[in-house]
Formats: sequence, C-alpha cells, structure tokens
Amino acid sequence: MKIYFFGVEDWEKLHIERKIREKGIQGDFAFFKEALDESTVDKAKDADIVSVFIYSKLSKEVIDKMPELKLIITRSSGYDHIDVKYAREKGIKVAYIPGYGNNTVAEYTFALILALARKFKPMIENITRGIFTREGMMGIDIMGKTIGIIGTGRIGSHVARIAHGFGMKILAYDRSKNEELIQKYGVKYIGLEELLSQSDIVTVHLPYNRATHFLINRFNIKLMKLDSILINTSRGEVVELEAIVEALKEGRLAGGVGLDTIETEITAEEALLKESAITTLKLKKAAEAKYLLSQENVIVSPHLAYYTKDASERILDTTVENIELFLKEGKLLTPVPES
Repeated sequence: MKIYFFGVEDWEKLHIERKIREKGIQGDFAFFKEALDESTVDKAKDADIVSVFIYSKLSKEVIDKMPELKLIITRSSGYDHIDVKYAREKGIKVAYIPGYGNNTVAEYTFALILALARKFKPMIENITRGIFTREGMMGIDIMGKTIGIIGTGRIGSHVARIAHGFGMKILAYDRSKNEELIQKYGVKYIGLEELLSQSDIVTVHLPYNRATHFLINRFNIKLMKLDSILINTSRGEVVELEAIVEALKEGRLAGGVGLDTIETEITAEEALLKESAITTLKLKKAAEAKYLLSQENVIVSPHLAYYTKDASERILDTTVENIELFLKEGKLLTPVPES
C-alpha cells in the first residue's frame, strides 16, 4: 500500500512515523509539506491512501488522477474541500476527524471574547509603542452578559459549559435541542433572529454547507445590538465578510469582532463568471479583509483555534487508527457521515 500524507509539518511526520512503528503498520509512506491539489497530484498518482488537511482541494479532476485510490482521510472535522459524493461513486472511502478539538476551539472562542472585552489589541499596540495609558481602554465584564451560541454540537456544547462557569445567560440556536445543556446550564433555545437581537455576544459553531452559507449576512446582522461582539471560529463562509465590514463602518458591532476564519474565496456560483469578474471579486474581498485588519476592535487569526499540541496529536493518532483499521478490516473508525 502506498500511503501519502500531504500538508504535514516536520514534527507531525515524526509523530506519525512513531505511531506507525508502534502499531506495526506496513506500507510505503511518503510525506509532503504541500497541500494536495491539481498542482501537486502527480506526486500521488499511484497512491492507495492519501491523508490531507483542509488546504488541500480534492476535486473530481484531482481524484481522477489517482486511479489506485481507495481511501481519503482529512485531518479535520470539515470535509467540504473533498468531493465526497464523487469519491464514493468511485468506491473510495472517506474519513474525517470529528471531536479532536471540541474543548480546544471553545477555549479559543473565549480567548477572543475576553481579548475583545478587555481591549487587548489596542492595549498591546500602545504598550509596544511605549504608550502607557488607560484612555480608551475601558472594557466590560462578561459575567451577567447574554451569549448566543449558534450551533450546539461538540464545540458549541463546550462553549455553553464555559459560559455557565462565567455566570453568563445562555441562548442557543440549533436544529435540535440538547437537553443536557438545558438541564445543566440553563440554555434557552430560540430562533436565530431572536438570538441575534437579544445577545450581547454571538458566537458561531456550525459546519459549512449550503444551508449555512452566509447564515449571518448583511440583512440579519442589523438585528444585533450596536455594542455587541461577534465571534466566528467555524468556517469563514458561514458569516458574510461584507456584512461585517458594513456593520463596522456604520458603528455597529462596537464590542468587537473575533474571526479565526474569514470568507475570502469565491463561491461556486461566482466561479461561473468571466475571469475579469472573478478577479474583481477577489480584489474586493481582499480589500474587505484589509479593512478588518486595520480596526482596533477586530481580531483576525489564521485559522488556528484548533491549533494546540494536544488537539494536533489527537488528529494524528485518529488518522493512523483509521489507516490501521482500514488495512486490517476494510473499515473506518471515523467515516464521513452519509449526507
């Protein structure tokens, strides 16, 4: 079996190799720092198994260039960078890694909330320039504030647990209610528009799909309180970038915005436009992102809410366990669920 790993750092390679030795897994292994996409797929043209990260793009065309492929494992909880439907049509199994960073992302969510509530960004910038002042640095308590959690799955549930510890009032929006959260933490489930209008802090924890595309948009974002805080540690396309920029320019979301991921890539619909139109869209989104970075009450991070040593090791361990089970029994430990 030829087993190729793409998008791996040096320390990840060492960790994977150690786990492979411990489990006695046999195969021809190769490791690449690059993502797997149309420009690098020739390196995996004879692969039986590929393991990738979210920056890889396994389209129909890429999959077709790996005729021996039997298994794709993405080292992430999201899998929209893989054409899962097409892979299954070709008899290729697809695995993902759910649950590796539930508490990790929830903790980072509160790191963003606290940093905005206490104005860490302008404070640190001032101190770096040798300016020691309290002017403009008055923050807020989060105890007693209302937090609205959009999506109460694995990560959102941990957010509720932490929010309860801070003494916050907790609202939630989800397709299904988590009774444990209601009983343990007093979570109240309401409609999306109600949540946006009643919450001091809104935090998003949803997967990206057609139903969640621009769930927070230029229309419903106007329902949020003028001094509210908006956090997104899920996927960029769940929150419309232009809506955030428009709100900030109008003096809304004054409490701040924390984004671990932003919507910067063109959508499938936009891809049907002429090349000049696509270029214009990309430039527009780049300008919006630049505006966000310049704002004192906006914190943008490079998609690293999950990025701790503990969570990363859980990802790698589960990846190797999927490979082991597949080679032994043809099964997967964490298959991508049927849609």
